[in-house]
Amino acid sequence: MKTIIIAGGTGFLGQSIEKYFSNLGYEIKILTRKPLKENHIYWDAQTLNDWTTNIENADVLINLTGKSVDCRYNAKNKKLIYDSRINSTTILGKAVQQCKQPPKLWMNASTATIYRYSLDKEMTELDGEFGNDFSMNIAKSWEKAFSEIDTPNTRKIILRTSIVLGKKAGAFIPLKTLTKLGMGGKQGSGKQKVSFIHELDFVRAVEFLIQNQTLNGAFNITVPKPTNNKHLMKTFRKELGIPFGIPQPEWILKIGSKIIGTEPELVLKSRNVIPQRLLNEGFQFNYPTIEKTIKNLIL
Repeated sequence: MKTIIIAGGTGFLGQSIEKYFSNLGYEIKILTRKPLKENHIYWDAQTLNDWTTNIENADVLINLTGKSVDCRYNAKNKKLIYDSRINSTTILGKAVQQCKQPPKLWMNASTATIYRYSLDKEMTELDGEFGNDFSMNIAKSWEKAFSEIDTPNTRKIILRTSIVLGKKAGAFIPLKTLTKLGMGGKQGSGKQKVSFIHELDFVRAVEFLIQNQTLNGAFNITVPKPTNNKHLMKTFRKELGIPFGIPQPEWILKIGSKIIGTEPELVLKSRNVIPQRLLNEGFQFNYPTIEKTIKNLIL
């Protein structure tokens, strides 16, 4: 039986990976601060202790650890966002390096938000342009910490993941709720690009990268063609049978974000990201468009 170790695997993406690969016959072990199940193993994401023995001879190590960016970017949260990503990556690197039989593959989370705001230029792994703000600099530091760890016997992949849409978690639920409440109009200008991926295509992309053993480096995990915010919300309205949606101008979004404790950039930033490397390698998406994605998730 092949083994996958997921650090920080109790969240939305970790649960999606666990369910998918368990059904394929993999043994899944979760490194978590709050063990609740038999396959949960305690770790604090900062120090080496008993959890490290589980990494020995694992087939795949996946690190998804990191405080959610769905919060206000005050000094305390900025430090937590940074430290949770860098510390977990660093300590996993030390654990891998001390293994006699290290994992065959280590996949580390990153984000498609590493690329600058763009309405026109498509950001691929080869010629995408990194931005320079808090979120983008976090992503750059995260990838740097991962890339600098020398693991000669372990293949390494960076998952630059876009917005993942899932039936029971992630951005799909609040967008669906807003639409049902009649607030499903465009957000801001509505022109901002939205790079996204269906949760099933996300785990299928992970599987594809595991199986293709010559692949390494950074991969954009997103659909081939981004939509834009206006079309995104229009599709939600159509599939839910809601005839209208009140637009939300930028000033309202800024006020609303402050009230609910998040940042407006999560909906206002234009993410124009293309999965060029996945496409070049022949990966086939089950849900390449926002229409197919939302129609499937609403069923």
